[in-house]
Amino acid sequence: MNVHFIDTVHEILWDTLSSKGFTCLDRTKVSKHDFFKSAEQCSGIVIRSRFKLLEQELLQLPNLKFIARSGAGLENIDLDYCAAHDIKVYNSPEGNMTAVGEHAIGMILSLFNHLKRGDIEVKSAEWNRELNRGLELSGKTVGIIGYGNMGSAFAQRLSGFDCEVIAYDKYRKGFQTKNIKEVSLAQLQEKADVISLHIPISEETNYYVSTAFIHQVKKPFFLINTARGNHVKITDLLPALDTGKILGACLDVIEYEKFDFENIASEELPKEWNELIKRENVLLSPHVAGWTKESYLKLSSYLAKKILSDWH
Repeated sequence: MNVHFIDTVHEILWDTLSSKGFTCLDRTKVSKHDFFKSAEQCSGIVIRSRFKLLEQELLQLPNLKFIARSGAGLENIDLDYCAAHDIKVYNSPEGNMTAVGEHAIGMILSLFNHLKRGDIEVKSAEWNRELNRGLELSGKTVGIIGYGNMGSAFAQRLSGFDCEVIAYDKYRKGFQTKNIKEVSLAQLQEKADVISLHIPISEETNYYVSTAFIHQVKKPFFLINTARGNHVKITDLLPALDTGKILGACLDVIEYEKFDFENIASEELPKEWNELIKRENVLLSPHVAGWTKESYLKLSSYLAKKILSDWH
């Protein structure tokens, strides 16, 4: 079985598959056009997000048996086509759920305690203690939207902070525990001091946090987004920051990212970008919440186990 590696992943996946008799081919430097010209015999694809695998692409791969997506999101793969043509699709959200949960914790603690500003000021010999007086996570109500791998990992890491954790998931029920309260979206919007997004991107979740959503939240709140950039509409976020309805935002992802997540569309950034980056109550990171050294290994390890469970 020929497995084409479209993106670079941890070598444990290549080594494991090779040791079990798979023929692994490095296609990471081949253009999309050249790949499809020469991939008719391709049985498996390993990919992160370099290009989409929609119907028009998949039609060119008549012998394809599986797609292995290193990561969680499957928005770039035509799942309906794959189901109709018996193409297995694997992903590995278990591999980076811990990293995402820890990163979300780190971002909100940094924002609450002004760590970025404090570091810059102290290194400039400024000693502004009162200006940098922080907030405690203890006693706050943290609302999690989406209670899958990422949302549950974040909830688990909140358990030691003595805060109330509530969660809403449109498609999953019955997950309440003694530490997590399952609520409706309206209940979450009524109670939350912090709202964290852990949902996949789709037509219904595109611009999930918009003016309408923000108005439905009853209290001023902090926002965390470690999922997909297009969940949050920046043109609606900015006025909410101005009015204080959103007290601060932790954004690991942003709608101005390029399709492959590898860069920001710097040549096309709108004026809202310049407004966003000036704000001290906005903390940004470059889509790295799930991008730890440990998760790099685990993402490929989980994929290897899933592939071998079906094909060996």
